[in-house]
Amino acid sequence: MAYKYLFFSDYSEGCHPRILECLSRTNLSQEIGYGEDTISLEAAKLLKEKIRIQNVDIHFVSGGTQANLISLASMLRPYESIISADTGHINTHEAGAVEATGHKIDSFRNPEGKVTPETIQCLVVEHRDEHMVKPRVVFISQPTEVGTIYLKKELEALLQVCKESNLYLFLDGARLGSALTAKDADLDLKTIASLVDLFYIGGTKNGALLGEAIVVVNDALKPEFRRHLKQRGALLAKGRVLGSQFLELFRNNLYFDLASHANAMAGKLSRGIKDLDFGFLTDSRTNQIFPILPNDLIEKLNKLYGFYVWSKIDDSHSSIRLVTSWATREEAVDEFLSDLRRLK
Repeated sequence: MAYKYLFFSDYSEGCHPRILECLSRTNLSQEIGYGEDTISLEAAKLLKEKIRIQNVDIHFVSGGTQANLISLASMLRPYESIISADTGHINTHEAGAVEATGHKIDSFRNPEGKVTPETIQCLVVEHRDEHMVKPRVVFISQPTEVGTIYLKKELEALLQVCKESNLYLFLDGARLGSALTAKDADLDLKTIASLVDLFYIGGTKNGALLGEAIVVVNDALKPEFRRHLKQRGALLAKGRVLGSQFLELFRNNLYFDLASHANAMAGKLSRGIKDLDFGFLTDSRTNQIFPILPNDLIEKLNKLYGFYVWSKIDDSHSSIRLVTSWATREEAVDEFLSDLRRLK
């Protein structure tokens, strides 16, 4: 089906032209493999400067599922589990990758897609003897899979209960750029690094051809991490391909500029949809929005635009997911709103 525009995801396009230029410019230079090339080392150094904490380890991998799988598996003993909202990416869209390592996900429902201190405490108490798995990692996404964001006070509260219960706190940052540049956001890279044990910075969904940067903060998790990468097929011989992209993304604020554009386009979509008196599943501040529309209208729109039907609201209404990207044209947003108004 030929759509006018795709709102399926924020990786429908290839990558920002500056990244292609960088890859082309460095293409014929000879480099050492497996992420120890000069380009990747320079990219890691630049990221540490942006995080403003030098005592972290940086590792580049190809995608978000790989980053989640490797990071979580490296943190867990065989009998330990992960606490996650039921909408968490590891619980819904990774084909059981984490479970395939032998670890259970203790999931629960939260309408905002968030983990709360109360939920953590409840699950820890429930799993109190050797006949059950033992929660060890709290998994959160920033932003969540439904577009909401954690504020600093929420992360601080999560960290406190994690310390009290001897849990690691892990942050999935596949769309971290969108969260950091969202309206009312009060977190930066340094603050995140001070509040979690391990996180990653997503490139695939913010202008890179592919790639995520894992940031290991907790000293206990640093030794032998490259062995985890190798065992899971993530230690790329041509690691320079990943390093080059992050080097370019974090020069001259490009990473944050691209995320800001994606948020701005989603914001314009939201305002236009609200003006037509439609509601939303969540109060998203990021580049994913979830308007609630009549099913017959969704069917008409879906003949013109690519998007996912997210959830059933009632017999006649559903929520859909619209995702804007670093490359979304304002004209595409305007055309969608015009068609929505016409078909309403």
